[in-house]
Amino acid sequence: MRVTGRTSIARRLTLLFVAASTAVLLALGFVVASSVEQHFEDLDMEVLVGKMDLIRQTLVTVKTPDALSHIGHQLEHSLVGHHGLEVLIIGADHTRLFATPNATFPVDQVVANAAPHSSNALRPMVWSFGPQNFRVVAAELPTGLPGKLISGQALEQQRDRYQLDTVWVAVATDMAHHQAYMHAFLQTLWLFVGGAAVLTGLLGWAVVRRGLAPLRAMQVQAQGVNAQQLNQRLPVETVPRELAELAQSLNDMLARLQDAFQRLSDFSSDIAHELRTPVSNLLTQTQVTLTRERSAQTYRDILESNAEEFERMARMISDMLLLAKADNGLVLPQREPLVMATEIRALFDYFEAIAEEKNITLSLEGDCKLSADRLMLRRAVANLLSNAVRHAHPSSTVSVSLQTLHTGVQISVSNVGDDIAPEHIDRVFDRFFRVDPARQRSFEGTGLGLAITQSIVTAHDGRIRATSANGLTTFTVSLPLSATDESHPPPPAV
Repeated sequence: MRVTGRTSIARRLTLLFVAASTAVLLALGFVVASSVEQHFEDLDMEVLVGKMDLIRQTLVTVKTPDALSHIGHQLEHSLVGHHGLEVLIIGADHTRLFATPNATFPVDQVVANAAPHSSNALRPMVWSFGPQNFRVVAAELPTGLPGKLISGQALEQQRDRYQLDTVWVAVATDMAHHQAYMHAFLQTLWLFVGGAAVLTGLLGWAVVRRGLAPLRAMQVQAQGVNAQQLNQRLPVETVPRELAELAQSLNDMLARLQDAFQRLSDFSSDIAHELRTPVSNLLTQTQVTLTRERSAQTYRDILESNAEEFERMARMISDMLLLAKADNGLVLPQREPLVMATEIRALFDYFEAIAEEKNITLSLEGDCKLSADRLMLRRAVANLLSNAVRHAHPSSTVSVSLQTLHTGVQISVSNVGDDIAPEHIDRVFDRFFRVDPARQRSFEGTGLGLAITQSIVTAHDGRIRATSANGLTTFTVSLPLSATDESHPPPPAV
């Protein structure tokens, strides 16, 4: 099934890569543009401050009103070759003493922005007049006139009316050339960023596709896994480090699925095999009986035999239902205080007749108290005792040991008999597993006893293990401390 409607990892990574590279390029362009703009400002200030110093030195040499009236000629000679440079000198009465052709700056604006001249006092300003932009410095400069001075056409008529020992000077340079360069630069920058974004998008897509190739290979291999090929595993050594843990986790999951599927398959085969035999017996016996007339006693014997088979099938179905509930966590013990020695003796009374047939002695050692489900725990221990009596050598002893440890209680059931092979010791709790398949079914039972015992122990949060060596086979049940706490409230009944 193909999943649609979601953004792929490749697309996300490509978009993130394009966004990151575009942001870096824009930041770099901003830094470069700011540096170029600052460089232009430094160049302009170098020219403006130099001309302001030249004008200050020229004004200091003015000693007479006539010299002040002719100062414009000196300044015109000093401005030759400086295209775009404008100068405006304003007297104390706000009249224009000198102005270049394009120095049409408002007098009030010059006076308001002028400061006493020093290298630190001059600050650049940008003034805009229509389509023109100027970078300007303005300052209040002293002259060499010691007395009273008047300016303009009133110079000859009112010589003693105004005091003029300082003037306001504005020096400006046209920014048209710099602005044209910055405009072209920014256009080039935007075109470069746009082209770079497209190029990085294409390269990013190719790189991401190549980088995600191992993930696509894992996807192809995972698609090949089915019920008949659960043994396939994803390569861990050939994938990148970031995907190795994912591949290993998937392999572990496949191993668990394979094991569970194999167990389920074996269980299904065992069920079919176990049910086929009694059904076949019942069908054969019934068909043979119907071939001719028989006496009432014969029919009665046949029906009793069939009833035994039906009872065996009913027990098997009941056991399988219990195991199915245990696998799904539906077996919840109803805990109550138990004295295990009393429970074991009650079970001894049940197995005593069977043990006497083989001259087997039942032995109990120790005692312990715990909180558990009486019926379930009795069934678990009864299965262990049944298994021990069935496989014990004649004239031997089946012993039960009860111990209270610091971690909980321990119940051990031992018998003397044939050893269980090491390759079988881990499978004795599997359903329908028999160490010797050739044994009689009536003697062996359904093959679910130990599996049920394990499920009951697990439901009590315990564990069970088997050991077999030197003719002694022991099944040990360990229940944790939580199961021995009589104040532990029982879970709700289902």
